Amino acid sequence: MTAPATHWILTLVCEDRPGIVHAVSGAIVAAEGNITESQQFSSDDTGTFFMRLQVETAVGRERFEESLRPVTERYGMRWRLDVVGRPLRTLVLVSRAGHCLNDLLFRQRAGQLTVDIPLVLANHPDLGSLASFYGVPFEHLPVVDEETKVAFEARILEAVQEHDIELVVLARYMQILSPALCEALAGRVINIHHSFLPGFKGANPYRQAHARGVKLVGATAHFVTSDLDEGPIIEQNVVRVDHTHSPAQLIAIGQDEESRTLTQAVKWLAEDRVLLDGVRTIIFR
Repeated sequence: MTAPATHWILTLVCEDRPGIVHAVSGAIVAAEGNITESQQFSSDDTGTFFMRLQVETAVGRERFEESLRPVTERYGMRWRLDVVGRPLRTLVLVSRAGHCLNDLLFRQRAGQLTVDIPLVLANHPDLGSLASFYGVPFEHLPVVDEETKVAFEARILEAVQEHDIELVVLARYMQILSPALCEALAGRVINIHHSFLPGFKGANPYRQAHARGVKLVGATAHFVTSDLDEGPIIEQNVVRVDHTHSPAQLIAIGQDEESRTLTQAVKWLAEDRVLLDGVRTIIFR
């Protein structure tokens, strides 16, 4: 009997040189693979080649990797092979605002987001009932001073190891991560913030925006680095507003954009559609 085919995601990054696509295609043919989706990009800025493929093949992982290895070694590729639809192990950090957490948990339950969330970790107890509603374990550790912040970050690293976490999502977690934690989890932490930054800082950015008569409300999802809000951008969205919108309406509009933007970023990451090109991202939609 013929073995059932597995649907794989293959991502490749290397120095841009002639013959890469031909060589990769030949390796996939050697693995008896059928390409179902293919996207590529050559960065003129960094001279880097990026490629994402989805491949169906009945051969196992070991045979597929053997077919790819001569090509990946010849071109010095950074590459990743994973199964289409495998849930991404995701840790979510929250404070008091629940709109982003609710959207992530709802879409996970609805089958719209291929993530596995084994834990929600919070510095306030407010969202425990929301996590419980979706059947997701919730832990609360207060952060009130430097000592408790160190303990919270130690628990993050412990949870990453304990649950084999691949992605950490700051779903309106209102604490700045230490440089040491950013370095330990480099490329694995994303954040969401309103796009008023850096113009409107502090606890009430939407009230400040209302007072200044802003015309656009938006949100930005980005990787977390030790440079606050300077990490590579994954997704951004905006909505036009005007003087008729109250502060409460701006908050509601902004929260919708934050939820939509963060969930889209998580979805692309779960599907291996986000590749880093220095300080920016390549998104294969």
